[in-house]
Amino acid sequence: MATDCKGRGPGTPAQRAVGKEGECVKPFTPEKAKEIIMSLQQPAIFCNMVFDWPAQHWTAEHLSRVLQGKQIRFRMGLRSTDTVPQFETACSYVDATLEEFLTWNCDQSSVSGPFKDYDHSKFWAYADYKYFVNLFEDKTNVFQEVMWSDFGFPGRNGQESTLWIGSLGAHTPCHLDSYGCNLVFQVQGRKRWHLFPPEDMPFLYPTRIPYEESSVFSKINVVNPDLERFPQFQKARRHTVTLSPGQVLFVPRHWWHYVESIDPVTVSINSWIELEEDHLARVEEAITRMLVCALKTAEDPHHPRAWLNPTEVEETSHEVNCCYLNDAVCAFFDRCGKAKEVETQALRANGEKWRKEEPSVQEHMEVEQAHSQSFTVRTGKQEVASQFGPDLVPVTPASEDRPSEKGGILGSDSKGCIDRDKEHSAELSYARRQQASIGASAASEQVTSRCPVAPSPTFVSTDDLLDCLVNPQVTRMVAQLLIQGKSLRF
Repeated sequence: MATDCKGRGPGTPAQRAVGKEGECVKPFTPEKAKEIIMSLQQPAIFCNMVFDWPAQHWTAEHLSRVLQGKQIRFRMGLRSTDTVPQFETACSYVDATLEEFLTWNCDQSSVSGPFKDYDHSKFWAYADYKYFVNLFEDKTNVFQEVMWSDFGFPGRNGQESTLWIGSLGAHTPCHLDSYGCNLVFQVQGRKRWHLFPPEDMPFLYPTRIPYEESSVFSKINVVNPDLERFPQFQKARRHTVTLSPGQVLFVPRHWWHYVESIDPVTVSINSWIELEEDHLARVEEAITRMLVCALKTAEDPHHPRAWLNPTEVEETSHEVNCCYLNDAVCAFFDRCGKAKEVETQALRANGEKWRKEEPSVQEHMEVEQAHSQSFTVRTGKQEVASQFGPDLVPVTPASEDRPSEKGGILGSDSKGCIDRDKEHSAELSYARRQQASIGASAASEQVTSRCPVAPSPTFVSTDDLLDCLVNPQVTRMVAQLLIQGKSLRF
């Protein structure tokens, strides 16, 4: 049950401020919430901020009535845990209504239903990454029921949001998002989040296959890691938290995350918040797209879907990718120009003499890079840290003992916020997962068909090369060199 104003659900009356006439008062104003979001360097839980959102009632049952029999696509995965991540390219898909999903989830599916080939005890289902604008295209009034304006983003609502509906065990592979930061509102059920800071990237063995624009995957199954193959993972600092209904999780830019449903039905709503650093990230993503598409389509032009994530509609031609790259570079320079113009006008308005040269593109990139570092010291960092309390709970490193499904670091008890004794728990040393980029059998068939003899353990595949060429650290350097070279011509 979502948190309400009377103390039911995850929060308690003591955690709420009450106005003069007894009305509920949110712990943070929109301006303060945005200041926290833009300054905070670690994941945190906002409590008692959405008790008046109409969307707090969006259970799967409610949504099944709103959608009135509309079919949506569910990703089907196995409940058994292997050391290989269950990437979307290895999953099956079912088109069904939410009503059919709920029937199957109660283990009452008929043999003729869309889930007839999936034993409920062995499979999970996930309707993930569903954009509101597509899902509710004929019911746009529901957009207003999600009010991100309470977090300091006026006008942002369901139109800039995505919906996630899953059964027990449904999860996303460990990955990071290239753009923005993330706000996640938990509506129904609980989800456990496993998070890792950006600087732990070398320990997470990043890969871009399967390819999805703006997503960097880890080769490791974080809940069942192969430490012999990925020994460096033991150095990664896992932060674990259980997100309960009525709570909103803030995920900072470039934090890795693996998310799993730990209740029979879960419903979440999220929105990605754009950041200044995204201008350079778009250039990096354009470089990645060009390289991945060029090498993978050359490798096997007749089977592009084997490496392309289902969220990507189709592979794009080299010509289209060139346009994409040029657009990203132009946007970056355009943003640099606007930033310099604003700074110039501000100085002149204050009556200051314009003595120094305007910031160069190199200086602008250094600023972008500094902002992108997760633990860069910002002016408001100490002030934000002082906001931590019952209504803003930091997500701290997990202890060595994995949290139980009932508790986690942030359980679903009546207090709804973290036990203070766990705030300083030791950094973890238990670890994560291994990867099959296409699927072991499919990959071995491709290799065998191209080699006269069986490949040796040192055989280098196209994916091995791509893992090096489009490693996020490499593409960042390439993007900087590319922009520096172009800036010399202006």
